[in-house]
Amino acid sequence: MLNYDVKKDLRSLFTAKKRFEVVDVPAMKFLMADGEGSPNTSQLYADIVRALYATAYAVRALAIDELGRKHTVGPLEGLWSADDLKAFTSSRDENEWQWRLMIVQPDWITDEIVGEGLKRAIEKKDLAAGDRVRFGEFHEGKAVQVLHIGPYNEEGPTIARMHDEYMPQQGLKPRGDHHEIYLSDARRTDPSRLRTILRQPVGSTGS
Repeated sequence: MLNYDVKKDLRSLFTAKKRFEVVDVPAMKFLMADGEGSPNTSQLYADIVRALYATAYAVRALAIDELGRKHTVGPLEGLWSADDLKAFTSSRDENEWQWRLMIVQPDWITDEIVGEGLKRAIEKKDLAAGDRVRFGEFHEGKAVQVLHIGPYNEEGPTIARMHDEYMPQQGLKPRGDHHEIYLSDARRTDPSRLRTILRQPVGSTGS
């Protein structure tokens, strides 16, 4: 049985350079759940991460058994927003953050498989945030991205350069939420070596 890996199939979207670049992100399916507050202190954040991964692995097992198709579980992703961009760049006020955590799914995953996978995950793992997990499509479109290497709390200057320097120079303006793709396992990786794709959907300043 061949193993599908979205990070390899869509390599340009799950790898990034250490310089800003523009990409076009197609519509993709995700397991997702919403929350708010600091990811470092919020129990809800930890509960949602656990629920998403438990569901993702249950969905993977069902796809193997019912469809004969095997895939690698994708990386954790997050859409982040705040009333003031400074909450991400200079003040880093994590209590102001709202977020949507996501794990990408292959095209062949259906509502029925997700529904059954979520049911099994809740029954097996007693997930505190299982009722928050849903399945949907997200189409990001044109976006600027860059690879950040280092601690999450040092992303601010790079995000600021993206918004204040690179985008104006390219005639671009932000739209939608700040997007992060976590390529490293934070539990097993030294903070100085964490690899995170920072992405911002954009539109033209002339539109």
